[in-house]
Amino acid sequence: MKTVIMAGGKGTRISSVARDIPKPMIKIDGVPVLEREIECLKSQGLTDIIITVSHLGQIIIDYFGDGSKISPATGKPFGVNIEYYFEEQPLGNAGALFKIKDKLSDDFLLLNADAVFDIDFIRFIDYHKEKGGLVTLFTHPNGHPYDSGLIVSDGNGAVLKWLAKEDERPAYYKNRVNAGLHVVSKKILDAEIVAPKIDLDRQLLKPLAGTGKMFVYDSPEYVKDMGTPDRYESVCRDFALGTVKAKNLINKQKAIFLDRDGTINEYVGFLKSPDAFRLLDGVSEAIKKINSSGYLAIVITNQPVIARGEVTFAGLEEIHDKLETLLGREGAYLDAIYFCPHHPHKGYAGEIPELKFDCGCRKPKAGMIFKAAKDFNIDLSESWMIGDGENDVLCGINAGCKTAIIGENHSATLSGKSLYDIINKILGS
Repeated sequence: MKTVIMAGGKGTRISSVARDIPKPMIKIDGVPVLEREIECLKSQGLTDIIITVSHLGQIIIDYFGDGSKISPATGKPFGVNIEYYFEEQPLGNAGALFKIKDKLSDDFLLLNADAVFDIDFIRFIDYHKEKGGLVTLFTHPNGHPYDSGLIVSDGNGAVLKWLAKEDERPAYYKNRVNAGLHVVSKKILDAEIVAPKIDLDRQLLKPLAGTGKMFVYDSPEYVKDMGTPDRYESVCRDFALGTVKAKNLINKQKAIFLDRDGTINEYVGFLKSPDAFRLLDGVSEAIKKINSSGYLAIVITNQPVIARGEVTFAGLEEIHDKLETLLGREGAYLDAIYFCPHHPHKGYAGEIPELKFDCGCRKPKAGMIFKAAKDFNIDLSESWMIGDGENDVLCGINAGCKTAIIGENHSATLSGKSLYDIINKILGS
């Protein structure tokens, strides 16, 4: 599969870091960002690359050549095949794709050159093939969804809405953002767009929302824009700590699994409405600590209110959207939410018969944790389950995790007076 890397941006926001080189040539630990991207691709057999360049593009061409040169930074061969398209006049961030259409394979990777990432591309590509759409977007949560474009998808991963920064958004929303990595079918370039500049997001991708032809690939792997001095410093720190490479799902992950009611939000009995949802004190700060620790933050919650007919799946989604929105306002995020909608006991008015059975996912059984472990390649022996009840502790034990409880429980690995207290004990801070 061919890879197209868009490297034509001017990088005005990060000019204080480097004014005389293209943004993709800014170095992290002595190696240009673009070279690190190429290293990640090469390690997975993705060696057929086209780079689109414009501003100071000759610097990129002279550095990499056709991909057979020796890296001045590492002393090793680049070991890839590189072609270039040089934009003499700015074409927008997608205009060059139409110029190189005949060079592209049926499906191709489309990447931004100014992002720092290390991801399992083969897993990403396989997911795209499984869905069979025209485009698959790599999406993830971030610590500033309030000023990011948002991607809204259905339960099958099909994109329903593409909310750009300028679009009106609902009061509460799922924290999922387009990371700028895509698997794309060449067929999208059949679109007839008459404009001197073509915007990838607004003119090619956003119109596919709601058509069933564009999907999200939701992953906690490391992808960060380093387009401002602060973000550049952040990714340099993450690289030095080994966080960038460690988050690749090729590697075993570790997670902190969190109960919801009584652990994250105030316990109000059976929560049936977003109006009754309130975060407990210190929760946002605790989850921010998880986010920066290398652990995944994953909610594991029983929701029998669905089987009892008291809350719909859509209603539960609204509650969880409020959860993600409130966390996002404080710079925190969840990597995933798993819930069990089943309930083993019958006899409730309005109950959903097909959900009334003894399942394998309802805590204290560990089905939700096992599903998360499969989805994210998690080492459960290095992970934690935190909750406020006996079932949470037993669920963690049944999954092979270490356990922590808010309150007292002699079966748990440790206890604390709040989620914040427990996270400080786990992380040693």
